[in-house]
Amino acid sequence: MTSQTITAAASGTWKLGDRTVNRIGFGTMRLPQHGEAFAPDALPRDRDQAIKVLRRAVELGVNHIDTAAFYFSSLRCANELITRALAPYPDDLVIATKVGPGRDPSGAWLPHAGPEQLRGQVEENLRRLGRDHLDVVNLRIVGTDSIADRFGALAELRDAGLIRHLGLSNIRPHHLAEAQAIAPVVCVQNMYGIGASAEQEELLRLCGEQRVAFVPFYSIAGAGRTAGAPADDSSTVQALARARRVSTAQIRLAWTLHRGPHVLAIPGTGDLDHLAENVAAGALRLSDDELAVLA
Repeated sequence: MTSQTITAAASGTWKLGDRTVNRIGFGTMRLPQHGEAFAPDALPRDRDQAIKVLRRAVELGVNHIDTAAFYFSSLRCANELITRALAPYPDDLVIATKVGPGRDPSGAWLPHAGPEQLRGQVEENLRRLGRDHLDVVNLRIVGTDSIADRFGALAELRDAGLIRHLGLSNIRPHHLAEAQAIAPVVCVQNMYGIGASAEQEELLRLCGEQRVAFVPFYSIAGAGRTAGAPADDSSTVQALARARRVSTAQIRLAWTLHRGPHVLAIPGTGDLDHLAENVAAGALRLSDDELAVLA
């Protein structure tokens, strides 16, 4: 599949609140380092290379970038790379970030932030990104407990003008209803891809009914998670990729985008060729028969 001239516009568009974005975006988790994200011994990525990837993504029509203050290696910080590469930001660029998790300067994980700590995390993102407001802030959680106090704290920051839109990450279906009763939710970020659980399928359906963007993470990596896509992808995916003369990553991304017009993809990479492939996957249309064998 030729990827050099295909842009993110080929994937179609969806609205994040009042902002229209192309359905193929870019995730920055893997950008600060080579190899596995968050690995303590990860080799930092060359700064110039990371900047080239970000600028090329925007040239290819990407206008939705996903990041977080806790995306950093020993020498590189995703938010600072974004600022260096793209500021002053294009008018149509939407930068979505996440709060909740945190890491200390050594990279060790901290307990998830409570309501009183979320403002500091929001302000850290504002400072690193050089913004006076954040386009989208997703509350990332762990577990099934109520999120009302934490989401309510973010809703107050939205009312104060520090945040434009709110989203959720790593949630269960009941969390969406709980949050919607407090403030509008424009997106849900959850692990999702080929072989997703029935609960994730239910959440995808609920988001579609409410016109909330569903933004899968690990849609390429699957069980590989922070380490990236496994080398031994399923035989079905490999066979279909060979038949279509595309990569297995492109098949996985295309399948994900076929799950609904409200599904947005945020594949990440530090490689220019992989970036072009990922963007080109937005133009790959799978047949009903192909979708059936991947189900």
